[in-house]
Amino acid sequence: MKEYKVLTQKDKFFSGKFDPEKLETAINAYASEGWVLKEVATADIPSISGARQEIVVIFERDK
Repeated sequence: MKEYKVLTQKDKFFSGKFDPEKLETAINAYASEGWVLKEVATADIPSISGARQEIVVIFERDK
């Protein structure tokens, strides 16, 4: 059986702001816990001031 983890810009690693160095730190931290990077995508999130794009990172590991 597999389990999945979803990482977005709202994750504790980013403090609400995307930073490629923080993304690398997050990926390495999850990898050390056995998570494997499975997919990266962007999503359009509607807001009052217009849509914004948010990165979505999906990890997988054996349960």
